[in-house]
Amino acid sequence: MSTVLRTDELLWDEPLKDHTTFKIGGPADLFIMPRTMDELSRVMRIISEADVPLTVLGSGSNVLVLDGGIQGVVLSLCQMKEHLICEGNKLVISAGYMLKEVSEFAYENELTGLEFAIGIPGTLGGAIFMNAGAYGGEMDQITTKVRAVALDGTVHEYGLDELAFAYRHSRFHESHEIVGEVEMTLKPGVKADILAVMDDLTERRMSKQPLEYASAGSTFKRPTGYFAGTLIEETGLKGLACGDAEVSRKHAGFVVNKGTASASDVLSVIREVQDRVAKAHGVCLETEVRIIGRSKGE
Repeated sequence: MSTVLRTDELLWDEPLKDHTTFKIGGPADLFIMPRTMDELSRVMRIISEADVPLTVLGSGSNVLVLDGGIQGVVLSLCQMKEHLICEGNKLVISAGYMLKEVSEFAYENELTGLEFAIGIPGTLGGAIFMNAGAYGGEMDQITTKVRAVALDGTVHEYGLDELAFAYRHSRFHESHEIVGEVEMTLKPGVKADILAVMDDLTERRMSKQPLEYASAGSTFKRPTGYFAGTLIEETGLKGLACGDAEVSRKHAGFVVNKGTASASDVLSVIREVQDRVAKAHGVCLETEVRIIGRSKGE
């Protein structure tokens, strides 16, 4: 691995609480940060040949890393910023850019369609993996091509009809390929109008979501016919806590870390919410947050 990556791109026993928006998580055996598609392809070949367990992270949002950390290699896309290109109404952007940066780049080039992503706390690669969305917009509405690296290091390109987008889902859940670069097709817009929408969505997010505390974003998927936050609030669970993990008093759809919560604390809150909502409303809440890693002591 050291023949491909620089020393500062290889971190041993790295605490994952420093790399997740929840500020929770035990150590990774090895944490690596490739910067280019070529580096990504080469390290994937090494990992595949060594048959080492692999976990991929973007910005570390939308995940809860368990207290025992993650065995094997954790590959972070946060330094994958090789390309940031505008060609007419198309953007070609590397997977490590934050969605906020991508939205602002579209705005600077007078392109509309990415305003919805301005406040989503994740990387472009993670957004493709999860088909991220907010305020009526989703990645499947603007994505036209994705270049991804397979577990054996080979690079593949997929068009929209091959990406198997669905609610918070893409083909990469099954294929385990790693998104490296994304092409999006937008529409020409007026900068003032684009900025007005971005400012409005930012204000709505800041006024309604508990951004003052660490979290992984929305904790639960939206159940068909309901809103998770509304069900949780109607069940009287705002403020439900275990240690420093708490159902937000500002927005019940978020479990937040008010300081030093452990993953075990968060799981206790999640399970209690699921149990009590099921009993009160007959609705099974599924987590949107991905729970990864091993429990302490495993």
